[in-house]
This record gives sequence, structure tokens and C-alpha cells, in this order.
Amino acid sequence: MQNIGLFEDRAGPKRILALGAHSDDIEIGCGGTILRLAAERCGIEVLWIVFTATPERAEEARASAGAFLEGVSNAQVVVRDYRDGFLPYAGAAVKDEFESLKREFSPDLVFTHYRDDRHQDHRLISELTWNTWRDHFILEYEIPKYDGDFGSPNVFASLATSTLDRKIDLVLRHFPSQAAKPWFTAELFRAVARIRGMECTAPEGFAEGFYSRKARF
Repeated sequence: MQNIGLFEDRAGPKRILALGAHSDDIEIGCGGTILRLAAERCGIEVLWIVFTATPERAEEARASAGAFLEGVSNAQVVVRDYRDGFLPYAGAAVKDEFESLKREFSPDLVFTHYRDDRHQDHRLISELTWNTWRDHFILEYEIPKYDGDFGSPNVFASLATSTLDRKIDLVLRHFPSQAAKPWFTAELFRAVARIRGMECTAPEGFAEGFYSRKARF
């Protein structure tokens, strides 16, 4: 399996944009990879944006992002208050947000939602990501859900067991508003990482999976 050098200090990305429709999406989809990047890369810059949040969820999002980005010297967290589940119906305003981002921040790596995700908010963020950054390295992450919309990832970030443990601990600790949901469990998050780790023969058996439509090296 080819190593694309994502974590190599000179070859890897310096400016990272992480996009999530909801307060816990980035953490669930690519939180382990971000923890690994923060630990293994020097001088990275991260812009972390959440698009929908109630006041309670916004507070959770900021605290969680701060924990995941601990050690990153240049990090900015933005939390918007669009209505959960109605993001496509605010499409023009959200599109304006992306156009502003394009002028203000030129990322080396973008984390966004999987294009075939069945949640309408997720799909809109993915679509606008590709509309906005057409010549950038984009990795689409996946979110487990009732709809069963997982695909077959073609890019994997292997995770040390300790990194996965920290990801799960932070997610469960910082999002108490989600604790009653039957899928929001350590067992499920670990199971997804174990399957992806098996698929890429990760050294410690765990990984996060991503979808790359186009890449140039």
C-alpha cells in the first residue's frame, strides 16, 4: 500500500481546513487523523469550521475543537448557527460562506464530508467543498449512521491504539448532548476504526478511512 507522505514534516500539508456540518462531525470522521497530525507535524495551521449548532452544541463544539487542536500553535475555530437538518435550504448563505473562505484561506489539505453521505447537511458541505476548491487535496471522511451509507475508502490514516483511545475519550467527554443516542458509543467508534484498520493492515489494527476523488503528486 502506497504511503502518500501525509505525516512527513517536509512533504506533508501545512495549512489544513476541517469542515463539518454538525458539532461532532469532524471529531468522529477525522478526529484521530487530526490528533496524529498535531502530534507528528510541526508548524501546521488549522482552520476548523462547524456550520450548524444550537448555543449548547456550539459550546460543546468549541471545547472539543480546543482539545483536539491542543498543541497546534496556529488554530482557529469557527462555529456557525445554521439550523440542523435544514442546511440545503440556506444554500445561498452557506455558499457565500464558502466564497469568503476561498478568498481568506488557501488550504493544502481539506477534510470534508463523504459525497454519498445520506444526511442532506453533510452532502451540501461536500458539494460546496468541491465547488470551491477545485485544485486542492480533499479527503472526504465518513460518519456512521442508521442509513448505512458507508462506502469503500481508498485512503487510510493508521492510528495508534493510544490515539484512537484519546479520540474516543474526547468525543464522549465533550458531547454529552449526544450521549442518549444509541449509536454514540465507544464500541461503535472503535469498531469502525478496527474495520478500516483491517482493510489497510494498519500496524496497530486501527485506522480512519477517507475518500479521495482526485489527487496529484
